[in-house]
Amino acid sequence: MQRSVVFVHGTGVREESYGETLETVRSALAGLRPGMRTRGCFWGREAGAGLAVDGASIPGYTASGGGREEDADVAVWGVLYRDPGYELRLLGLRPAFPSAMGRGQSPALKLLEELSAYTPSPRVRDAFAEHGLGDALDRAVRAVAGSPELRDAAATADEGGYEHRHAFARAVVAAALADAADRGADSLDGLRRDALLTVLGSDLHTQGRSLAGSVAKAAATPALRALTWQARRRRGRYSDDLLVPAVGDILRYQARGHTLRRLIKRTVEHAPGDAVTVIAHSLGGVACVDLMVAEEIERVDQLITVGSQAPFFYEAGALVSLEHPQQPPAHFPRRWLNLYDRRDLLSFRAAAVFPAVATDHEVDNRQPFPFAHSAYWSNREVWDAVGTWLG
Repeated sequence: MQRSVVFVHGTGVREESYGETLETVRSALAGLRPGMRTRGCFWGREAGAGLAVDGASIPGYTASGGGREEDADVAVWGVLYRDPGYELRLLGLRPAFPSAMGRGQSPALKLLEELSAYTPSPRVRDAFAEHGLGDALDRAVRAVAGSPELRDAAATADEGGYEHRHAFARAVVAAALADAADRGADSLDGLRRDALLTVLGSDLHTQGRSLAGSVAKAAATPALRALTWQARRRRGRYSDDLLVPAVGDILRYQARGHTLRRLIKRTVEHAPGDAVTVIAHSLGGVACVDLMVAEEIERVDQLITVGSQAPFFYEAGALVSLEHPQQPPAHFPRRWLNLYDRRDLLSFRAAAVFPAVATDHEVDNRQPFPFAHSAYWSNREVWDAVGTWLG
């Protein structure tokens, strides 16, 4: 039986920290089970909190350091290198585009057939071969063209399918560069990468096009800066660094958590293998518990929550899917490992409130709070417990 892992990050995480954590998780799992494939579920942009009116509700937001932008495109490429299907997956979450009856082939089927059968032109091949990426291009095209992300995204395409072609092109470029890096090749700079994207985009009739609408909002919002503690004179920066990504994510989830749950479900559906283990940190664990209580997620037979608030939400009457004294339904995974650290004030014990399904395992990250909340991934105790649980 082939098992894969889906990793769901926690509250306050954005591109840079997500990428670092995902690489740590992948490396540790590869050491435990060589050949096991790990798929990340990055939800910080699509389902995380942001300021819809540019901080207008926060007194002195801009003057006190709020709203300072990073290079958004660099941040998004960082996600794509680790998960080339990311933008296609977001497109696949849109409602299907209505097609007129009796007017020939639907836009969705037309686009899917076109991209599934895509063969790079000689111009594209020459451009990639110039950088030693000819074989990587072929592997990337095959992988993206045959991916479930493309299949689901195509179902939401309009007549032109411009956004979908652009997302396809970015996925191919990201997959090719990641493939080459994995094989020891030197990385290209951003200008050369963008030149390859332009050539490929032109081949797909997308030169000069870009993502728009909800996907643009999810894939082009500036990356948020790292956590910092500042006084009132830096309230804007404090809001960017802590209030919006951390507290805001929790508030948004409680109000509109369906977006995050849908993204987790779709990521699991796209994961390879016969069985799937979901590893979820912090608020990601809350969302996974809510999702798996609400519906049966095929192939998921193991859940591992790390530093999660799901048990506390349940006991406090704040868990969306379940209210005490109800217990998880029969379709909920019977193997749930919950890792917590007493110094992590955002971690809680699950076995006492979910005795039929949860098993607790205490670890010591040897860090004070709040650092203890993000220190699990470098703790050997954590991976020993995960390795035992995976069987």
